[in-house]
Amino acid sequence: MRTLTTEEARSYYDRFGAKQDSQAFYEDRALEALTEHAAFAEARSVFEFGCGTGRFALGLLQHRLPDTASYFGTDVSSTMVRLATRRLAPFAPRATVALVDGSPVLALKDASVDRFVSTYVFDLLPAPAQRQLVAEALRVLQPGGLLCLCGITPGVTASSRFVMGVWRWLFTRNPDWVGGCRPTSAEDYLPAEAWRIHYRTVVTAWGVASEVVIATPMSPSSSPDGGNGGAGFSQSRRASST
Repeated sequence: MRTLTTEEARSYYDRFGAKQDSQAFYEDRALEALTEHAAFAEARSVFEFGCGTGRFALGLLQHRLPDTASYFGTDVSSTMVRLATRRLAPFAPRATVALVDGSPVLALKDASVDRFVSTYVFDLLPAPAQRQLVAEALRVLQPGGLLCLCGITPGVTASSRFVMGVWRWLFTRNPDWVGGCRPTSAEDYLPAEAWRIHYRTVVTAWGVASEVVIATPMSPSSSPDGGNGGAGFSQSRRASST
């Protein structure tokens, strides 16, 4: 299944620009679930892979993060970086944004952040890049830190199964028609032996299904089959719709 190249994705989102915020009609309910369960009030350092226009980051800085917390976001689109930088300017210098080349290898130190956030980006990445980025998250997260993901996923209700089926059909014909995004599941790229799932749900809005996953690196003493390991994917499943 062909995905957009980094250059194609950069070109698309450079053109799309501020229109990205129009996706709020289906994103906001899922992002609300993410913020409610990711304990951002306890965060000290947040990294966001694919910050877009900075809309989600602004909400965190205004309402969720402590005044002492730092935020660092990256994006491959120069348009998005410009929009996010302007939007987050009131929180500089503790909030910064940088343009990157799209590589899943991150220019971050080991164990340097306690929240690794990526919303509606993993569904854009090819499978190898998804797995490599998850490995990088393991490297840069501090002990007890949280991986916070949100993206479109296969439907769980009759309406969302239809809508997401059409979405996948469009993607297979031309990924550019849907911004390069396709329904994916974190279960495909989050190995149970490496991650403990704290929270997982599927939220549907206007037929669009979004998966929310919050996980922490598995400690060496944890059993992959015990606690909230692989089984955590089913314990907090929710399908809501509008």
